[in-house]
Amino acid sequence: MNLSIIVPVYNVQEYVRPCLRSIFAQGLNDDDFEVIIVNDGTTDKSIEVIADIIEAHKNTIVFNQENQGLSMARNNGMANANGEYLLFLDSDDLLIEGSLNPLLQTALESKADMVVADFVKMNDQEIAAGPLPKYPDTSHLEETNGYQLYQNDFTHNTCCVWHTLHRTEFIRQNNITFIPGIYFEDIPFTTECLLRARKCIRAHYPLNIYRQRDASISDVASFNMRKAQDFTTSLVRTWELRKMDGLSPDIESTMKKKLYASYASLLYCILYKTNETSEQIRMVEYLWRNASELICSFSFKQKLGFVIFNLSPRLYITAQKWAWKH
Repeated sequence: MNLSIIVPVYNVQEYVRPCLRSIFAQGLNDDDFEVIIVNDGTTDKSIEVIADIIEAHKNTIVFNQENQGLSMARNNGMANANGEYLLFLDSDDLLIEGSLNPLLQTALESKADMVVADFVKMNDQEIAAGPLPKYPDTSHLEETNGYQLYQNDFTHNTCCVWHTLHRTEFIRQNNITFIPGIYFEDIPFTTECLLRARKCIRAHYPLNIYRQRDASISDVASFNMRKAQDFTTSLVRTWELRKMDGLSPDIESTMKKKLYASYASLLYCILYKTNETSEQIRMVEYLWRNASELICSFSFKQKLGFVIFNLSPRLYITAQKWAWKH
């Protein structure tokens, strides 16, 4: 079997049907791929609204589990996958018409560890109004490796698994899994894939539509203590990857730069997406307590910030806000 598409489902009854329809509109033969739907203890009618699609396509498999979160849904989907390649598709997103088959053929012919495409961001109103993007008449493919992709193409905002085909054997041989129980789990997973991948293809055309909706996990407008903790955990686990054998000083330097950008983004969310000073202090305290080794490795300025925070958390918050404005 060529491909396993893993679709975690949890309370997405408004979106999951269009998601599945976009999969079966790709022109693939049902015998060549499977769709693994992981029902993560959904409490709405998400499974009911796609029952007819499941019935019509015998290559669709449903695994039911108690609610364990997106990471475990993906991990359990991977464990049961039979395809040569994996595609993790979020149940509120859409595949662009005609985009998957050429990407899959590129993967099968090249045997690349990762085949990375672009994506398009659209909100609910834009998707409803249309027209939706389609696969372009011409496309550009570039053979590269994971290091180069990591340096040139990926930030914490683009470390998303759903615009990449991953070779199943590559993932399993390296025992790469998602960290259970956290948001922002794509960052360490994708970073580890990139650091280990030897052969990659960069496809310069969009594979999917990333639906931007207010209630999504990645929405920073609803930033809270849970997200601050999980973002911190994600950064720390990503920083630990520098201990992998064979990484060059250049790669470690690149990791530090990218993680600093991620840390700065997290700090911005704490300062400007949270209203209560007491809550900001709690978030920064958690960040410093759990990621001080990483943060203090950036510069003397960050080490000084650590000293100031320990002397006066409120002064540190005030100083950081002033620094952002100037």
